[in-house]
Amino acid sequence: MSPIFRKSLVAATGLFLCLFLIVHLSANLILLLPEYLSQGMYNAYSTFLRENPLITVVAYLLYASILIHVIYTLIVTIQNRRARTDSYGENKPSANSTWQSQNMGWLGILILLFIAIHLVNFWSRIKLGIGDPVSLDAEGYLDVYSVTYALFQNPYYVAFYTVLMVPLGFHLQHGLKSGFKSLGFHSNKGLYILSRISVIYALIMAIGFAVIPIVVYLR
Repeated sequence: MSPIFRKSLVAATGLFLCLFLIVHLSANLILLLPEYLSQGMYNAYSTFLRENPLITVVAYLLYASILIHVIYTLIVTIQNRRARTDSYGENKPSANSTWQSQNMGWLGILILLFIAIHLVNFWSRIKLGIGDPVSLDAEGYLDVYSVTYALFQNPYYVAFYTVLMVPLGFHLQHGLKSGFKSLGFHSNKGLYILSRISVIYALIMAIGFAVIPIVVYLR
């Protein structure tokens, strides 16, 4: 497998995950509605995701994308470090790259930590039935809303969730632009516009996800 193909695979899976986050945030914004509206809507939406065969296929594609993105990012990073030479008298990485690009690995580790804890609290309990059973709401749907609401009443979890949106924002800001570049997008004007779009996208995702647990906690 060529280095170019590996980088393209990292870019493609990363861009797919960026698209997923837009959908995920849109659904989570339901939690900001008044409770008499949000509980039924959120539980109905969650049930639709679990029981729709097409969404199930997309979910497995999502899990595969996360694994591929992580594994091949590690491979590319290790190979790049092995190929790097120290023959230069002075090394100034900041002159040719941003802080985000130099720390994408650490940012990725923090995001992986968040995903792992997030899955333990939601996916394992709702999908696998591990832990306390999830009750049904008045419509007979699994009450995912109450599970989410209860977690967002824990100040430690809210703080953890909110703080981890900072590295997510930095990771997305660099990843969106570099993903398109890895797939062959090299127009100078286009990259300038894309860099601005990347900042806006990262801010919307980071702030959007961070605001939700804070609002639910305060409410």
